[in-house]
Amino acid sequence: MKSFKKVSILLIAAGITIPIVFNACAIHPLAWKPAPQNDFKGTTAFNEQLAATQKISLNGWYGPEDIVFDLTGNLYSGVHRKANDFSDGSILKMDTTGRIETFYNAHSWVAGLHFDSSGNLIALSHKQGLISISPDKKVIVLANKDENGKPFLIPNGLDIASDGKIYFSNTSEQSAYDIKYGRKIILEMRPLGGLYCYNPTLKTVKTLISGTYFGNGVVLSKDESHVLMVETAKYRILRYWLKGEKAGQTDTFIENLPGFPNGISIRKDGSYWLRYSTKRNEALDKIHPTPGIKKFVYALPNFLQPKAEKFGMVMNISKEGKILSSLFDTKGMVMPEAGAVKEHKGFLYLGGDVLPHIGKYQLLDTIHISGENKAADSKQLHK
Repeated sequence: MKSFKKVSILLIAAGITIPIVFNACAIHPLAWKPAPQNDFKGTTAFNEQLAATQKISLNGWYGPEDIVFDLTGNLYSGVHRKANDFSDGSILKMDTTGRIETFYNAHSWVAGLHFDSSGNLIALSHKQGLISISPDKKVIVLANKDENGKPFLIPNGLDIASDGKIYFSNTSEQSAYDIKYGRKIILEMRPLGGLYCYNPTLKTVKTLISGTYFGNGVVLSKDESHVLMVETAKYRILRYWLKGEKAGQTDTFIENLPGFPNGISIRKDGSYWLRYSTKRNEALDKIHPTPGIKKFVYALPNFLQPKAEKFGMVMNISKEGKILSSLFDTKGMVMPEAGAVKEHKGFLYLGGDVLPHIGKYQLLDTIHISGENKAADSKQLHK
């Protein structure tokens, strides 16, 4: 009987240890030391403004990662079928009465969305790459790989310049997206994917930045002198210069952000809405300099894996790269994440990777910053 118990214990131990060892061998992280996180104070002091957000049901769909409106006010968003399954999805269309229909069955998640000057919906499909969908729903694949043959497996954010050029990011050319692979990208800290420009006249793709750290949201500056790209894993935004003396150069627009930045969109005054998946994790920051610990953490069973904290956060960033104001749902009761934000007619429309709804938040006359007991002039939000 004792021998049987010993064998049972050994088998259980092996059953736990072997998968951990196997998973640890599947990741090859690099050491990285993030800067110490700044305190939430001043323009980033906590408040609960986003708790007043109205929920708009997606009728069983998940993950409104990007949100756009057509000229008549219809809303479009890419979604996936199941909360933790990104392998199947569509683009939804919601009219001004709230009625939802499937605009395009993409058979995959669709991240970036933007209308071009001809009314075509330009989108980033995780299955097809960069695509154009005409008003009568005819689909053309514009590009599914870069000029070097690397595939766009997780195309992410995009924007379109006045000359028709399309700027977009690709998070990775190595694997399709799921939550585990997203965790791997963040832990490994290896440059993947990049920032690209598609020329619709020449029908060519040009790599602007090769190798980024979870390249995500993309937006052009108001004067189109540069394009910004969010780097989620490094808590920063890069700036690629398109015009002027720095044309062709890359620098950092803002860094050491307080969370995992996701998408970015521009406002009429030239400032930006920056949205976050969640705030930074102190434990993650501490293990980043130690590859061995990161291998162990990645190898843990799913039920032992650290979970993203439910924490809604949106920030207004000036065109110079300064944080002007912040909106929070610190308890994540209504907006546990705010990965997508689009301003439209006095409202912010909020989405996220796994949300089952779109949030609709009315911009108030004043935004109270609770930590300071002050109010931000609404002119800052309505220029």
